[in-house]
Amino acid sequence: MRLRDLGITIGLLPTGPLNAITDVPGVRVGHTTLIRDETREDGTPSAVRTGVTVIVPHDGDLWREAIYAGCHRLNGNGELTGLEWIREAGLLEGPIAITNTKSVGTVRDAIIAAAARDRTPDEFWDLPVVGETWDGWLNDINRQIVGAEHLFSALDSAVAGPVQEGNVGGGTGMICHEFKGGIGTASRRVPEADGGYTVGVLVQANYGRRDRLAIDGVQVGRAIGFDVVPSAWDEPHQATGAGSIIVIVGTDAPLLPHQCTRLAQRAGLGVARTGGGGENGSGDLFLAFATGNRGLAGLEPEQAPLTHALTAVDDARINPLFWATIEATEEAIANALVAAQTMTGQRGRVAHALPHDRLREVFLSQREPDTPQTRQAS
Repeated sequence: MRLRDLGITIGLLPTGPLNAITDVPGVRVGHTTLIRDETREDGTPSAVRTGVTVIVPHDGDLWREAIYAGCHRLNGNGELTGLEWIREAGLLEGPIAITNTKSVGTVRDAIIAAAARDRTPDEFWDLPVVGETWDGWLNDINRQIVGAEHLFSALDSAVAGPVQEGNVGGGTGMICHEFKGGIGTASRRVPEADGGYTVGVLVQANYGRRDRLAIDGVQVGRAIGFDVVPSAWDEPHQATGAGSIIVIVGTDAPLLPHQCTRLAQRAGLGVARTGGGGENGSGDLFLAFATGNRGLAGLEPEQAPLTHALTAVDDARINPLFWATIEATEEAIANALVAAQTMTGQRGRVAHALPHDRLREVFLSQREPDTPQTRQAS
């Protein structure tokens, strides 16, 4: 189930065919999801509610061909490894993985092992990009269950079709606006006059207060009180100022690194439209990559030409891509909420799903009719 299956749309721009980051040609997504109940060595129960998600950014040699990228930090209580090289050189070299906070190191090392498995010679340079959000409310996070085999599985199973959302991959144990959260994705196409490019977004959503949740301007959270759907936390707003979101933006537009950074910044506006404020305890980290220029060699000098013939969207014409990023980010978060299902986790804690019937009811009562006239007025 996705937001548009409920008859609810966000924004003005059209989506791609799948309304997913995989609408960007060459992009693939894979998940490994770990849901099981176990017993620790000391005899106490352990709920495993975690996983890893991988984004493969292009269809070339994953380990040798670089593409332009940029990043942005809305608030920095989180981790997305490998960003210093992206800030320095504007290059993304390899896949992007997202997992839980205490599995970042394992997943990073596993990406290096996957690169060694897939390429020769043995000597190579690699700074993997791995992001995290904290799933320790539902998942027994200190056991660090995610292993190298789970990264390999997600990477090897990555496909270019529809993307699973909600309680999957790195989003398995996540909470968003005090409902069950997780993985979500969406896409937008800019008009042909502006290049006809596609922007796709994937989020791992694990942030926010209930009373700040808005979808397309409708105050959803305020209309679904804790008497209707209990908070995921023991006390409502217990995690005020905490939680995190990772946003990955991909596009087939020919952008330079500084332009990718500008797209990554606009992801923050999509988060804000849903009620995220980049609070002090939150890790809100965004990365954008562009596949419109190919054949970049990164740190492979034996393959590098002296110069590249590059194409770039003029900055004066980039606004449609900004709006595509904003709309796709907002809808990706909404899709994560709609797709997520109620989950019981560690110590019997329950994160309830956003109720679809109540969501539709709120929209019917608060939103203006979606007609050509209202769109034109907007």
